[in-house]
Amino acid sequence: MAPRILIVEDEESLTLLLRYNLEAAGYAVESVARGDEAELRIAEEPPDLVLLDWMLPGVSGVELCRRIRAGKNTQRLPIIMLTARGEETDRIVGLELGADDYIVKPFSAREVAARIRAVLRRADDSAAAEAPPPDKRGPLEVRPVLIDRKRRAASMSGNDLDLTRKEFELLELLMREAGTVISRERLIDDRPIQLTRREFELLRYLVQNRNRVLSRDRLLERVRDQERENAGAGRVENLPGDGGLCDHRVGGRLLCHATPVGWAARAVTAPTES
Repeated sequence: MAPRILIVEDEESLTLLLRYNLEAAGYAVESVARGDEAELRIAEEPPDLVLLDWMLPGVSGVELCRRIRAGKNTQRLPIIMLTARGEETDRIVGLELGADDYIVKPFSAREVAARIRAVLRRADDSAAAEAPPPDKRGPLEVRPVLIDRKRRAASMSGNDLDLTRKEFELLELLMREAGTVISRERLIDDRPIQLTRREFELLRYLVQNRNRVLSRDRLLERVRDQERENAGAGRVENLPGDGGLCDHRVGGRLLCHATPVGWAARAVTAPTES
């Protein structure tokens, strides 16, 4: 949904110029010419950002900025002041009253659009930083389905669902990202791949030496050496390297994730075929 911008400006030609350019940039734009009308509009439905002129009939822009910041539901509403008053003291007054930015007339429409993007980005970052972390173990509901992630139980309309482990994981993923298109590859690629001991050791060696060219004879020799080393101990943890987890990354994408536990590898992201 396009961000909503409220222009509060009594100069009609400037309002038309701003509206045209902001709508072309993808914003939903409304405008009023009086400060008191703007106050009522903001109280009814706060926009995502206010472009506020300093000198306005009804209620001045400076006073309206102060009232917006004093309101419980509008104190974090982004505000950009538009004014012909370019003196340093005027800019300081506007910023101290709570304006997020201050643009002096005359200005270009491109500059205003760039300032709006910057202010909205800062507002989004601030909201994200203040939001509580998601509860990854709490209940998750997308009506009529409810899942309890702690008990790994699911129900629909109050009736328990009998799901396998994989079915529960797929249901949780679909509910957690409701409204998002999830590819078939993502649904099926996050799965364990059962390996023999030799296959696992070969995979691990390839992962650890992914930037080297290895001949077939070298690979077979490595597997035989590793089998001899592990024959006495009988423990996978005796493998060289970190003795536990190993990752294979290409271009920043995790392609395989191998662990000695259960002699399994996990393809987190399917490799791209060349």
